[in-house]
Amino acid sequence: MSTPPCCPRCALGVRGPDLMHSEWRCAVHGAVPPLHVARQLGSDVLDAVRVDAGVPVWLPWPMLPDWTITGLAWAGDDRRPIVATAVACTGPAPLGGVADVVLVAEEPGVGLGSRFAGLSGLDPGEMLCDGLLNTNAHAKVVAAGHPTPLWSIEADDDRCAYVGEAKGMWLWAIAWPAQAGYVLAEHFVLLDGRDGLPGPLPFGALSPYLQWGPPEEGVS
Repeated sequence: MSTPPCCPRCALGVRGPDLMHSEWRCAVHGAVPPLHVARQLGSDVLDAVRVDAGVPVWLPWPMLPDWTITGLAWAGDDRRPIVATAVACTGPAPLGGVADVVLVAEEPGVGLGSRFAGLSGLDPGEMLCDGLLNTNAHAKVVAAGHPTPLWSIEADDDRCAYVGEAKGMWLWAIAWPAQAGYVLAEHFVLLDGRDGLPGPLPFGALSPYLQWGPPEEGVS
């Protein structure tokens, strides 16, 4: 169903609980919730994740024209609810070409959104605080029926990253390439898959942005 568990912060393999430690452990980052990435997509996989999730499973709905769901990842194990989810979707970019967007919901301190944005650390922290104090929101989506502001924060050059809060959790939207972030200027509506699915979802080929390889040098 999923790839071998790895660290949500660096994608290194993790060691499971043993006699010495009750948590999953990364050799670099210590105790972490194990990240799993679906090997294939379908309603059965999505159902299994959304039933166990302690955070939202954000799904764009209604889907933008010709967009599909192209990836699913989750952080956690069977001892407590899932603490982070990531849903990838792919479709035509507003300025031409193909856009890939990963939507992350996570508890504070997981670091999954930061990893997708190409940032070090766990949470947006001071970068988001500066935006809240000094700028209006750079994008707005509707999440679970509520207008939700998002702020653009610095990310790797090949992507753009927006972050805000919804249902008491971090909400990240990371888009490739960088100009694909304009898709958030459209009427971008998100539903929480935990509340039920609206009907058959269109699934596409797996997104390369959820198929993690070894961590890049210097990423922590």
